[in-house]
Amino acid sequence: MKKEMNNFTKSVNNRQVNASLMQHYQQYLRLEKALSKNTRMAYKQDLMKLFSFFQDEEIDIITAKTTDFHQFLAHLHSIGIHARSQARIISGIKSFYHYLLLDEYIAVDPTALLEMPAIGLHLPEVLSIEEIDQIIGVIDLSKKEGQRNRAMLEVLYSCGLRVSELIELKMSDLYLEDGFIKVEGKGNKQRLIPISERGIKELTNYFIDRNQLEIKPAYNDFVFINRRGSSLSRIMVFHFIKEYASLTGIKKNISPHTFRHSFATHLLEGGANLRAIQCMLGHESITTTEIYTHLDRNMLREEILMHHPRNQIDHCTTSTARD
Repeated sequence: MKKEMNNFTKSVNNRQVNASLMQHYQQYLRLEKALSKNTRMAYKQDLMKLFSFFQDEEIDIITAKTTDFHQFLAHLHSIGIHARSQARIISGIKSFYHYLLLDEYIAVDPTALLEMPAIGLHLPEVLSIEEIDQIIGVIDLSKKEGQRNRAMLEVLYSCGLRVSELIELKMSDLYLEDGFIKVEGKGNKQRLIPISERGIKELTNYFIDRNQLEIKPAYNDFVFINRRGSSLSRIMVFHFIKEYASLTGIKKNISPHTFRHSFATHLLEGGANLRAIQCMLGHESITTTEIYTHLDRNMLREEILMHHPRNQIDHCTTSTARD
């Protein structure tokens, strides 16, 4: 009975320590790393998987060894967690233990030698210019939100924005006379992005409708406003993009990010410099941007297979030399 009570007390103490470490780590991500609330929540959710596993296995977060993490990864694999999700979880764990090392909770990082699972290159879905025009074209402008949604999709594609950047876009960050908008991306980093004439036209048309809205004071500076006079949610943007894609009959898996991928791919196909695309997308590392070179190579290969004479079947010479 005494042993069971000691184990229970130890378990409660571990949970309290873990909760305290998580709280301090979240503060570190917010204040020192300047990560968004969504990113911080994603890190927390992934770390809670580790905390839960270590709690069940009676492994201490502070004294854990590399072999304990291998055991955790085997557990993730056994419950069907995909390699890409495993890699994301490992990345979060490494970040957490790097923080523990910085704040001297630990003297040695047990995750330093932890390797990422092998992941094949993921090439995102890309829309053609015609498909983008089709999606924007099915928007019903007779509806109150029609012109707003048309302007949103045009800005999403014209400027290659993340959905979070789109819904957070401010009136005070529009420099339409100069042909630019200012965006605050990940890590509170700001960047200026050129906006197309078509994007400016759709925004200008939308402002006529926006001026008729009763906007709540806290949201006066937001560009895109919902019917209740406040800002839009990410889910709303996902929803209407799915709806419009369905109306066109396009079978691809389309999300707001598809417009961003398409923006970068079309720039590359048009001859834009990879560094320029990196700046416009707000990628910290050009390695992230380089995925679009793989997309371009993929398309190039298809063009070669389709048009190069060595890949054409000559039906007139199908007979063998013996014949």
